[in-house]
Order: sequence, then C-alpha cells, then structure tokens
Amino acid sequence: GIVKNIRMKLESLGAEYIFGARFDSFTNKNGKLFSISYEKNGKSEIIETENVVIAIGHSANDTFEMLYEKGLPIEAKGFGVGMRIEHTREHINSIVYGSSAPESIGAASYHLVSHLPSGRSVYSFCMCPGGIVVAAASEKLGVVTNGMSRYGRDAENSNSALLVSVTPADFHSDSPLAGLEYRRKIERAAYLAAGGEYKAPAISVGDFLSSGVPHSHFSINPSYPRGVVPVSAEKYMPEYVTDSLRAAMSDFDAWLPGFNRPEAVLTGAETRTTSPIRILRSDKYEALGFPGLYPAGEGAGYAGGIVSSATDGVRVAEALLKKYS
Repeated sequence: GIVKNIRMKLESLGAEYIFGARFDSFTNKNGKLFSISYEKNGKSEIIETENVVIAIGHSANDTFEMLYEKGLPIEAKGFGVGMRIEHTREHINSIVYGSSAPESIGAASYHLVSHLPSGRSVYSFCMCPGGIVVAAASEKLGVVTNGMSRYGRDAENSNSALLVSVTPADFHSDSPLAGLEYRRKIERAAYLAAGGEYKAPAISVGDFLSSGVPHSHFSINPSYPRGVVPVSAEKYMPEYVTDSLRAAMSDFDAWLPGFNRPEAVLTGAETRTTSPIRILRSDKYEALGFPGLYPAGEGAGYAGGIVSSATDGVRVAEALLKKYS
C-alpha cells in the first residue's frame, strides 16, 4: 500500500511509469545524451531525452553487459558470498532475549561480524526474524537464495545470510565484469550440485562444522520453496569461503551461545548481496565521459541496501536540480 501511494503521488505530479519494459540502449549526439530505447512486448520504443538516471538493481546482468559494450567506465568491486543460516524462531528468541522473555516482544534479530586474521570479514546480512528463505535466481541454470519476513514475523524459522567478503583479487580476471562471472559460476555450481530443477543445496550446521559431509535428514524444516538437497558446501563454494565461514562461526557461537546449533540449516548460494560493478562518475554524478547519464544506487555501485540507495538517489536528484537552477 505504501509503495502504491508513492507511485500515485508521483503520477499526480506528472510522472509516468512504463511497466514490463527493458532498458536496451542509448544514443549520444554532439557529445551529449540524445535518446534511450527500451523494449516492451517485443517492440522497441525510443524516448528523446538529455538526462537519464540509471537506477538499476544489483542483479541487472544484461544491463551491466550492455553498458560495458557501450563503453561506460566500469570497474569491478568486492561483495559477499555465502549461505543462508536457518534456525527455529523460538531458538533465536531464546538465545537473544533469554528464556523468560514474553511473546509480545516479537521475533528476535541479530547482527554478527568477525574480522579474520586472513583479512577477510564474515558477517550476517539481511536478517529475517520469523521469515523464510526465498528463491531469487534471475538467470536460467542458477540457484540464488535470499530472505524475507512478512509483516507478522511469525514464520516457523528465522534466517540470515552469512557472508564472506570477496574482492577483485579473487576473480582472477582484469575484466570489469569479472565479479559478475564469479558469482554466476557459484550460482550455476549450486544448481548442478543440487541436481537441477532449481532445488537448493543445503547442509546442517553440525555436519558443516564437523565433517562437511551432509546427512539426508534435516531436523529443522528448510523453508526454501523449491526444496533442498543435502550437499557439501564445497561442491559449489570456493574452499576459502567455507573455511572462513567455519572460522567465523566459532566467534559467532561465543558471542551468541547456541548459534551453532547442530540442527540449524545452511542453504546456498547467497551471492546477490550487492553489485559486483561500479559505474565511475564525476563530482556532478554523471558517468565519466557520458554527460546526461546519472548512475545511481546499488546496481551502479554506490549503495549497499535500501536506505543507502535512497540516499544516493537524493544526491543524484539534487545534482539534476543544480544543473538547471
């Protein structure tokens, strides 16, 4: 309801929404932006304009590739990869609040981070109290996990991503799109490891921390909607990622006793944490060498979540206002 009201307000001020369309290309004329094109229902449409805000999401792989082919200055950037950890909601409530907390206090959340001697950071992200693990693949033959909580935060389990920081040095390529290929490789490996059909690979925390070999039964019911298959995390994750997770989880259990409950479930792959690229821009917020193009938000590489994306959008809007003031 809130989002719909925002849209209706903007439309009352003259904004127009074009749903079901894909931004395809742009053209320059005399060194300035002249038009953009988009595809809808198999038909190409053109909008003549001097300014475009490129507020794409962090999974806009086809747009990343198109912008790179058009010559936009793009660089690879680091992000995080890992798995979703899922406990029962009651267990997380008990280790965060204590056993005597009233139900009315609501589902508990947590935030954890460990800086390892290797230089990598491992951290929880997008914690979903009383939530579910969701399927978030945007390309064929890949498995991607994410998480969400409904308003009531009253689902059986609570989950969050456990992520290991990776940098361009891990991509083993000088291509600005190397991070995109890095995460795509993990997603496709997860798809194959779980046998296809978009089921997700999963392993209990007990098995992951001991032998790394999964058993066939999960005491906690995994909430991933397409179903899970017991798979060793090393089947689809780099070894330095799984080793970092094991090291950090020792810290997490020390800080939040009971976090490493053996029955908890780890489901992968979590790869779409933030953008793998950054579109370089000037102090006027325009893409370098492309006046009139304004890269903004998370997909453009200038934010790491909803609030920071909105903040960057405000900065870009102010830059546009200043241009015409």
